[in-house]
Amino acid sequence: MSRARVARRIATAAAFGGGGISLLGGAAVGLVLTEVRLAKRVVGGSGDVPPRADGRYGSAFARLAGEPPLRLVFLGDSTAAGQGVHRARETPGALLASGLAAVAERPVQLVNVAQPGAQSDDLPRQVELVLDPVAPPPDVAVIMIGANDVTHRMPPATSVRLLSDAVRRLRAAGVEVVVGTCPDLGSVEPVYQPLRWLARRMSRQLAAAQTIAVVEAGGRTVSLGDLLGPEFEARPRELFGPDNYHPSAEGYATAAMAVLPTLCAALGLWPLADERPDARRGEGFLPVAQAAAEAAAEGGTEVTAARDTATGPRGRWALIKRRRRRPLDDGEGAAVAPGGAGEEESAAHRTA
Repeated sequence: MSRARVARRIATAAAFGGGGISLLGGAAVGLVLTEVRLAKRVVGGSGDVPPRADGRYGSAFARLAGEPPLRLVFLGDSTAAGQGVHRARETPGALLASGLAAVAERPVQLVNVAQPGAQSDDLPRQVELVLDPVAPPPDVAVIMIGANDVTHRMPPATSVRLLSDAVRRLRAAGVEVVVGTCPDLGSVEPVYQPLRWLARRMSRQLAAAQTIAVVEAGGRTVSLGDLLGPEFEARPRELFGPDNYHPSAEGYATAAMAVLPTLCAALGLWPLADERPDARRGEGFLPVAQAAAEAAAEGGTEVTAARDTATGPRGRWALIKRRRRRPLDDGEGAAVAPGGAGEEESAAHRTA
């Protein structure tokens, strides 16, 4: 069965409350569990508390913009929290807040409620935290979730339904939503075959199903799996952190550069010329399941609902974009190397 058909089956089961679709048979699960026990001997996993990066970024723009800061929130698991690095400025939240401030020429207030170790069943709690009934809703939310769902064997339809519910709640509150889909667990360096192949397959199937559900709920997705996979495999010492599992500062910067254009486009800040599909980059309109499958196979690919396009016999149509990545900016006009943004705004949080 094609990845698009499997992803559609998972998304459909999620929509109707199912949770029992499994990506692996019983014998394969036994093999995976055996390989997991071997992999745990060499994959570290960090118990460190991620640096807290909440705060205001791009303060230099305050006197120019004359507008209140944009409100950016992060939800998800350890990747969203920035586990594996030691400076607040190296986390994906800080990198994206700085980049967004530079593009918008406006300060950005970052709030990160992501929880290391979180699975998708923690998203309802996180959504409650960011949707304060007495405060204005955020302008945009970034969600990174899915890896722990795979490793803890959460039924994929359950995982997708929980994510879809979170996106719908945020969209109902007027929040733009960008989801970085499940990363490629097959890229973890110390994991051997056949676990590496199975982990990659499971990760991509979940990422494709997440994309279908998020797009149909009104959000946008950016695939992180294959973006990080080949680059991590080629340069594991640079892009993995000391625990051999979470990204390093450079790894987070690679992911943030892929998400930034979509984040800006969701807020109407990206050049209009880049919103039109470019056939030279393989962009265009596809049934959402096919677009999701293609995105899961090529990192850095954005999928969003196609505007003014009727739903066809294969469901909603989606626009697939392969945006050109641009260097992140520190909010003062300078390009950001990994870990180069926003430290002064969040220093109080790190020392508190």
